[in-house]
Amino acid sequence: MAAKIRKVGYYSMQVSNRAGAGAGLLNALKQEGVDLLAFTGFPERGGAQVDFVPVQDAAFRRAAKRAGLRLSARKTVFLVQGEDRPGAIAAILGKLAVAKINVTALDAVAAGNDRFGAILWVKPKDVARAARVLGARAG
Repeated sequence: MAAKIRKVGYYSMQVSNRAGAGAGLLNALKQEGVDLLAFTGFPERGGAQVDFVPVQDAAFRRAAKRAGLRLSARKTVFLVQGEDRPGAIAAILGKLAVAKINVTALDAVAAGNDRFGAILWVKPKDVARAARVLGARAG
């Protein structure tokens, strides 16, 4: 079974790199009833960058505004979901390599029940071409 690949929106912001920073953000969104497809964070410039991939963009933006979060403009990421098997991610990266599209970042995880999920970033100039190469659908 082929992986399902979707082109979805994400938002990022800078936070302090301290214990509880992520929990505070996620609790504020939980209080607003926001559902996320993915959330990731990593150290950057003395703080941390966190990325939110919401189920519903408009509801997320309203909730983030009420919570006082200072978000980036909407950007694009690819959400990958599929049946876990050896080489599942390698096949996807191979398609991009053949097309000479560089992957900026990738987070992948086994999801249990023989499933996996991943979020994959390419440069903004490569999004449309990567979507064609991967057969990614919007949404």
